[in-house]
Amino acid sequence: MRIAGSGGGGLCPVLLCLCFIRGVHGASHHPPARAPARNPARNQSNGETEVHHRPKRGWIWNQFFVLEEHMGTEEQYVGKLHSNSDKGDGTVRYILSGEGAGTIFLINEVTGDIHATRSLDREKKSHYVLHAQALDRHTEEALEPKSEFIIKVQDINDNAPQFPEGPFVATVPEMSDVGTSVLQVTATDADDPTYGNSARIVYSILQGQPYFSVDPKTGTIRTALANMDREAREHYIVVIQAKDMAGQVGGLSGSTVINVTLTDVNDNPPKFPQKNYQQYVPESAQVGKPVGKIKANDEDLGVNADIKYSIINSEGANMFSIANDKDTKEGIITLRKPLNYERKKTYTLHIEGTNTHVDPRFSYLGSFKDTATLKITVGDVDEAPVFSLDYFIMDVYENSPSGTEVGAVTARDPDSRNSPVRYYMEKKEAEPIYFRMDDISGTIRTTQPLDREEADWHNITVMASEVDNPGLLSYIPVTVQVLDVNDNPPHVADADQEVIICESTRPGQVIQTISAVDKDDFANGQRFSFALSGEMAANPNFTLKDNEDSTASVVARRRRFNRLTQELYQLPVTVWDGGEPSLSGTSTLTLRVCPCQRHGKIRACQGDAFLSSAGLSTGALVAILLCVVILLSIVVLFVTLRRSKKEPLIISEEDVRENVVTYDDEGGGEEDTEAFDIIALRNPAAAEELKFRRDVRPEAGRPRGGRRSPSPPPPPMAAAADTDVREFIHRRLLEADADTGGPPYDSLQTYAYEGQGSPAGSVSPLDSPGTGAPTDSPYLDDWGPQFRRLAEIYAET
Repeated sequence: MRIAGSGGGGLCPVLLCLCFIRGVHGASHHPPARAPARNPARNQSNGETEVHHRPKRGWIWNQFFVLEEHMGTEEQYVGKLHSNSDKGDGTVRYILSGEGAGTIFLINEVTGDIHATRSLDREKKSHYVLHAQALDRHTEEALEPKSEFIIKVQDINDNAPQFPEGPFVATVPEMSDVGTSVLQVTATDADDPTYGNSARIVYSILQGQPYFSVDPKTGTIRTALANMDREAREHYIVVIQAKDMAGQVGGLSGSTVINVTLTDVNDNPPKFPQKNYQQYVPESAQVGKPVGKIKANDEDLGVNADIKYSIINSEGANMFSIANDKDTKEGIITLRKPLNYERKKTYTLHIEGTNTHVDPRFSYLGSFKDTATLKITVGDVDEAPVFSLDYFIMDVYENSPSGTEVGAVTARDPDSRNSPVRYYMEKKEAEPIYFRMDDISGTIRTTQPLDREEADWHNITVMASEVDNPGLLSYIPVTVQVLDVNDNPPHVADADQEVIICESTRPGQVIQTISAVDKDDFANGQRFSFALSGEMAANPNFTLKDNEDSTASVVARRRRFNRLTQELYQLPVTVWDGGEPSLSGTSTLTLRVCPCQRHGKIRACQGDAFLSSAGLSTGALVAILLCVVILLSIVVLFVTLRRSKKEPLIISEEDVRENVVTYDDEGGGEEDTEAFDIIALRNPAAAEELKFRRDVRPEAGRPRGGRRSPSPPPPPMAAAADTDVREFIHRRLLEADADTGGPPYDSLQTYAYEGQGSPAGSVSPLDSPGTGAPTDSPYLDDWGPQFRRLAEIYAET
């Protein structure tokens, strides 16, 4: 490194020299003995290099120096600093600063020699940046400006390859082809890959041959042997080595372990351990229950060992079925039909086991199935009697005498002994006994007459047992149907309910449609006919019309019915059925007369029915109503007397405010003629005389103080028949304006007159004309319950 510059105070230029060692192992670590030359020279014998630079004023160069890494503990000579200002008298002091100065790198202040006191590891730090300077020992002034140089640590092969992810686990299918990839492993080397072969790795296999091989460059492990069988050997251990320096002698190496497992493929067919099997099955075995099992072996695993079992011959498939048990890999044999030792004593089953997952790559190994023969021997068992039918249905007519035969059941012993059979009926507690059975013939008879209307079906259970083995029973259900005969007369449906008749019923009007019911059963449907009973055939009030569809209509024969005259009517009706022989029954209908609104809507029978249902006689009802009327009269009289006491109206003469006089007393009705004057309610045409204003206190004689003169009498107002209420009010207004004797404030008079010309007319009894002739009253029914009594009066007239 050459540094040019002038020292302080016009110092002459100096020369700074650095001698460094590049050498190889075993080179001298001492500075050269000879003086530096002016031109660079290389000493080939010891690897030392001395660099001499002539100073050039104002120029600065940064230099790089290479120092080989080492791991020793002794000091290593790096180089030498020298300045032209150094005359060798010790007046120049050299200093070093920067990375590692004073710790890793030390400098001799007098000679400028630099040594490395510690080991240098490129993998930890690859270069150091240092600064060198020459100072005057006495004045501590800089003889040269600071000079920067870099020491680069050169790599050596001091790190072996490693497998950071090992050991490894790998799988490969069995029977794989040669060269099938198993796994790729990769080793790392911390040395410098750009310098030499320190990080150049080569892979090799140390263990696992001849089954596996490894690619020396990529580290890919492959199969090296064909048809490796998992059933023969499943696990392999492979050791792979990685060596640097391209595998040369002296290179460092590292290794790892790979555990290789062969996975299963379906390369083995199922095999039955035997070709022939035997099985004993008793003839009493239940249908649908397992009777045996068989198993084929498969050396494969998982789904590759799944086996489907089947019966391939018709003789066995008709009587037995086989299913797979997924857990045990067995074939479960089940009985499909009942066995009979007397009919067939042996069965032969050809059973086939087939793999469900077949790999076509191994089809050359043959068919992946196997067959075996199973011989089933049927065992003889003493069986219960067998009925000729699965169930029996019998019938008998109702009302048949006791002992009538209903039917018979039959059973036999299925065994070769053909033992006699005895029959019994299963008896149930708390149930009547309608049938009995002959234990030898199996005939069923009645114990009493049966009634279809009580129970039309009877269910009984018949048991059969062998004489030789009474404890062995068989059961059969027997159903007995009771057939119908015409033994019940019909009657009118809902005859106990009253039929309502409106008072306004017209002749020929249908009052009610009735139907009939019969407990008997008719195969082609029920047919009923109706008629009034003999004594009521010529009924003047009602007649009965047969509709010929098993219904009849009650029809009115006269125009009106009056509830007050007769409220209830009794109508006996006779009904015939269509059976053989034909039966009849008579029912009495109760018809109640009720007042109805338009369209026949009943309005009053509910209250009457309620009173009637209370069980009160007519006299009691009249007494109750009389008491109620008396109490109401007393209350009305009391209220009338209280309201008749009126307080006088006192008006102060000095009260000149406008005022409205309000009368808030409640009237006592039409009979109260003292509380208020009802002339204002009358028609002006009927008023006989003019009434003066009643809101002014009358004054007798002359007014006090002579301030007010007596008022002239008001002019008379003619009452014409056609006086209009508007004109009447106008005249009363003029009368009030002309009255000078009235108080000096306004007053309010109310005329509660509804006027003339109303289309509905007046309902007030005041000024009513005389009674008119009676008219027809059907329209009064539309006016509501208030006019019900009026409508009844008109109806009676």
